[in-house]
Amino acid sequence: MPELPEVETTRRGIAPYLEGQRVSRVVVRERRLRWPIPEDLDVRLSGQRIECVERRGKYLLIKAETGSLISHLGMSGSLRLIEAGLPAGKHEHVDIELESGLALRYTDPRRFGALLWSANPLEHALLSKLGPEPLTELFDGLRLFQQSRGRSMAVKPFIMDNAVVVGVGNIYATEALFAAGIDPRREAGSISKARYRRLADEIKRILAQAIECGGTTLRDFVGGDGKPGYFQQELFVYGRGGEFCKICGSTLREVKLGQRASVYCPRCQR
Repeated sequence: MPELPEVETTRRGIAPYLEGQRVSRVVVRERRLRWPIPEDLDVRLSGQRIECVERRGKYLLIKAETGSLISHLGMSGSLRLIEAGLPAGKHEHVDIELESGLALRYTDPRRFGALLWSANPLEHALLSKLGPEPLTELFDGLRLFQQSRGRSMAVKPFIMDNAVVVGVGNIYATEALFAAGIDPRREAGSISKARYRRLADEIKRILAQAIECGGTTLRDFVGGDGKPGYFQQELFVYGRGGEFCKICGSTLREVKLGQRASVYCPRCQR
């Protein structure tokens, strides 16, 4: 699933070509995504000038004059810029055609993503209860420490809770915990304020680094320009269960936490 760096990479790739442009029409070939695409999306969006492209957590917000298109890439979705009118393939479900002659094409083989319309996107049920953005001053180790008090759940699913902080998915939670030297199985409420400060710093560092690398390509993610991300080359533990730790040489172990595979080093992480 595309995580925050992949979504931010997509945002940065498409924003310069969308902002300030008017939508000439919206072509919907398949409405059956995770939630049905609104029947009147073409009417609502056509003729509108796109003011900006923003991100909230893993959601992209394409803001027009009277509302916003809320997009989620689901498990396998992508948004790419193409020439308007280019023939569509089997899984290419939506084209947002621009007066510039370009089109934003939404592709989603598993159809688990979303394209929704909202006049007030930050008040939409999908976004209204999200926690702070990890790369802002609203997120720090003190917040993690305070939110974790009395929590017996493991620390990894705790930092993946979107009510605690948005966008820290499986890949980057695994990597941040390794960098901070914290065992992902540890109870969230048992971790000290100092260690949470380090964890928050590592979350920020790793997410920022992943964005600069264009995200992580593990299956079929590409950015808005059609290019893959390269952060996979920087991974220390994610997806490396049974291999040697790059730091100490110990064998990395893999466990299930919150129905997700989690890899950690028994020597480096406590």
